[in-house]
Amino acid sequence: MCRWLAYSGEALKPAVLILDAQHSLVAQSLNSPLGAETVNGDGFGFGWYPEGSTAASTPALFHSTEPAWNDENLRELTNSIASPLFFGHVRAAGGPPIQQTNCHPFRYENWMFMHNGFLDGFTAMKRDLTFSVDDSLYPLIYGTTDSEVLFYLALTLGLQDDPIGAMTKAVKRVEEVGESKGIRFPMQGTMALSDGATIWAFRYSTSRRSRSLYHSVAIPELREMYPDAARLDAFGDKAKVVVSEPLTDIPGAFIEVSESTVAILNDDGYHHEPFLSDGD
Repeated sequence: MCRWLAYSGEALKPAVLILDAQHSLVAQSLNSPLGAETVNGDGFGFGWYPEGSTAASTPALFHSTEPAWNDENLRELTNSIASPLFFGHVRAAGGPPIQQTNCHPFRYENWMFMHNGFLDGFTAMKRDLTFSVDDSLYPLIYGTTDSEVLFYLALTLGLQDDPIGAMTKAVKRVEEVGESKGIRFPMQGTMALSDGATIWAFRYSTSRRSRSLYHSVAIPELREMYPDAARLDAFGDKAKVVVSEPLTDIPGAFIEVSESTVAILNDDGYHHEPFLSDGD
């Protein structure tokens, strides 16, 4: 339903990835070969932690209902700031209306969340899922998307203390409600979550046929592979990006994240863990 990217590392002008990469996020909004929809023109969102921020810092957000390729403000903004951690998301609306409150990423305190996919049968599940959200958090759901409800459900279930555990509980709740409504495959998608220091990127679906997800190879390794690649000069050694589909055709630059996996990106590099794999 959408395309997204998440970056962490040395402070970088987001335009390098969102606008200027070979297969940038804006380019993917026009043509997404690996996506369920080839065009993602129903709004976009950009969220970033300011340069010099800490893990407790509140991220800034910019949402628009314009297609990403048609918004000059996005170009101005992403060329004017530098950020050590940012999210970008382009949307293909699958039902909820095109409005700013439905644009990803979503924010709660120092946390950001975005999703590519859908909760199948959400209209049938919506009442049960929203009633599962804590009373103190429910008024903060401003939009009408299944993704925002999923985020606040995870917050209710302890996301701030245990991100992976809370997302596990939230997805299991979706599947329990879906099963009770006769929905065979209620959960589909890839999700990105950050507290300002770490990125957790989840790939999971009930059907075990999830949306695509990739992350970049470590920059020092890429420099050894391609010592003459000038485009790598823009990145520091800690630069990492996780994306719906690769941003370049350079062989070996991106690795596919396996089905039912969470990829964890922080200053130590990349780490993969099973997520709701068989037996969980």
